[in-house]
Amino acid sequence: MSSTEARLSALESRLRVVEDELAIVRIVASYGPLIDLGEPEAVAALWEPDGVYDVDTGVYDGHEGIAAMVDSDAHQGLLERGCAHLLTTPHVTVDGDTAVAVGHSQLVVLTGGGYRIARATAHRWELVRHDHGWRVARRTSRVLDGSATTRELLRLPTS
Repeated sequence: MSSTEARLSALESRLRVVEDELAIVRIVASYGPLIDLGEPEAVAALWEPDGVYDVDTGVYDGHEGIAAMVDSDAHQGLLERGCAHLLTTPHVTVDGDTAVAVGHSQLVVLTGGGYRIARATAHRWELVRHDHGWRVARRTSRVLDGSATTRELLRLPTS
């Protein structure tokens, strides 16, 4: 392999990692607007068909379970009151066709006196790549309550 070929191969490898990380950041960034629009199919499509959303308020399995969470009275009530799911830019670690994204979110809700933070949450997104691109295999979310278990969700993968 020539020096030019080696450099091009290295550049292509580096570009793939950047493209993978950007695709994953876009998935995480799209969650807030989609959930606040109340679009069950669009939210569920972020996950693998058999993906899991494990949050401290329940475990939702597959597209059907995730869509049902979006359609639930609890979530629809938040939308009717006025809310925003605000996610931080995640730290993404790609390892071949799998990845982990770690970050935080705040749920803010409209009250009589303005907005208030209803919860601050830690998130660990586990993603897989297939021919159709990156999708969430599992997302684990816990309210930041000071517990070691919740803090552990924020541990960055070693690469």
